Amino acid sequence: MKPALYLLVCISLFSCQEQPPTGADLIVINADVWTGVPDAPSATAFAVQGDTLVAVGNDAYAMEWKGTATQVVDAGGHFVTPGIIDCHTHFITGGMNLASVQLRDAATPEEFIRRMGAFASTLEPGQWISGGEWDHERWGGELPTRQWIDSVTPQNPVFVRRLDGHMALANSLALEQAGATHFPQVVEGGEIIRDGSGNPTGVLKDNAMTLVLKHLPPPSADTYRKALDAAMEYVASHGVTSVHHVAGTNQEGYLEAYEEAHAGGRLKTRVYVLTPLSEWQWLQARMQEKGPGDDWLKFGGLKGFVDGSLGAHTAAFLEPYTDAPKDRGFFLNHRDSLRQWIGHADQAGLQVAVHAIGDAAIRFLLDTYDSVARANGPRDRRFRIEHAQHISEADIPRFGALRVIPSMQPYHVADDGRWATAVIGPDRSRTSYAFRSLIENRSRLAFGSDWFVAPPIPMAGIHAAVTRQTLDGKHQEGWVPDQKITVQQALAAYTVNAAYASFDETRKGTLEPGKLADFVLWDANPMEVPADQIQQIRALQTYVGGKRVFTQED
Repeated sequence: MKPALYLLVCISLFSCQEQPPTGADLIVINADVWTGVPDAPSATAFAVQGDTLVAVGNDAYAMEWKGTATQVVDAGGHFVTPGIIDCHTHFITGGMNLASVQLRDAATPEEFIRRMGAFASTLEPGQWISGGEWDHERWGGELPTRQWIDSVTPQNPVFVRRLDGHMALANSLALEQAGATHFPQVVEGGEIIRDGSGNPTGVLKDNAMTLVLKHLPPPSADTYRKALDAAMEYVASHGVTSVHHVAGTNQEGYLEAYEEAHAGGRLKTRVYVLTPLSEWQWLQARMQEKGPGDDWLKFGGLKGFVDGSLGAHTAAFLEPYTDAPKDRGFFLNHRDSLRQWIGHADQAGLQVAVHAIGDAAIRFLLDTYDSVARANGPRDRRFRIEHAQHISEADIPRFGALRVIPSMQPYHVADDGRWATAVIGPDRSRTSYAFRSLIENRSRLAFGSDWFVAPPIPMAGIHAAVTRQTLDGKHQEGWVPDQKITVQQALAAYTVNAAYASFDETRKGTLEPGKLADFVLWDANPMEVPADQIQQIRALQTYVGGKRVFTQED
């Protein structure tokens, strides 16, 4: 590092001391460090005491902190970043799905059926099959039916979700156990797909999914425990050190798993738990009794829903879908309920994050956030819109003006970009996943994966944000290329801005003294490789609190 740059690093990271103390627990040298600090983005070394960074600069400076018991890691010139923060996961469900049937890349109905049958053959009669994450767009858009899988799952009830989580397929056995003959004709905020005779095909959308979901046996405490362990190991292998867990259907089971792991010192991923928006009073009472938690397990956020998803045609739009002129999607909750929940939660000092995908849902949520902020008065509230996928052009500047955080998942560009234009047309596509426009309009863009919906692999997300290439290889220059961003902007969305999105910017998100020693060694620098190779970059080592939690096998 040049002396002038070293001095800049020291000044900006307020770490220089004439005689730095010795006795660091860990020193990393010979690294290509991206610190995430705007005024001093580069370094070659850093020192750690306990779980905290105490020095960042060049090798010589870091080695001044060496003591008799200090571990020194030579990074071999590899690229190092702050630990990746995934701002949107269904974390334990993702861990459960690792052990379930894998349908995400099934490219034909025949392959879909074959995988279902093969998995069912490994189970005892009566065991439910869930997970799945199928994608009907892979075989041309035809929705599956219960008849596809009935013959290969005669003894096992099936409830497998589409990869977006807003649509699921049940087999005849599952429908029978759920009492399908008594299903209502209309489900508010959902839909039961029926055949020409009026019988359920097995596909249920959004709120209609609860008709079957409530009959699934609850997972055991051991199942949750194993799923959490599997999830932590999996994300660590991809450089993720912190996750935001967004509300699930069995809050009690998730919370017990997190709290047990925390009490037993088993957490190796930091977790910010966002509980259901409609249960804001529960969170308020918990915060009053126990406080927000600590650096490992933190509370204070709420997650709600306005609409569904684009793939299920349940995202709410101002104008009809291009491929379904009578359909505009729908809201999953009443507008008045959402306004009341958000207003009360904000008044209680809680952070609110709400799912909105279609432009009508996003506009409603921006309007609601604006009115709630005016009613409740100034404070640092950091409202979030989860997904914020298809924004009306007129609403893009409002994110920055209202200080609303767009919490987005860039991998969805690579996925949805294959077919979204056919669904909403070219005009609305121009402001879909509007990363660049949001940044240019002063938004604090934060990134995540939406795992289990998409893989929790940050380099795949960075690749999607930088190239906007789609999974089918048909958009080599990028789907809506005007919305591409730089590698550094994408890294910031996964680190600096992601920490800000949970009020953690004083503890993590950058590599500077006083911050937690969460960092990752990568096998290549995404700013130096060709853009179309970014998704091939792998984590070599992942550290949380100065402790190594993952090492790539040689």
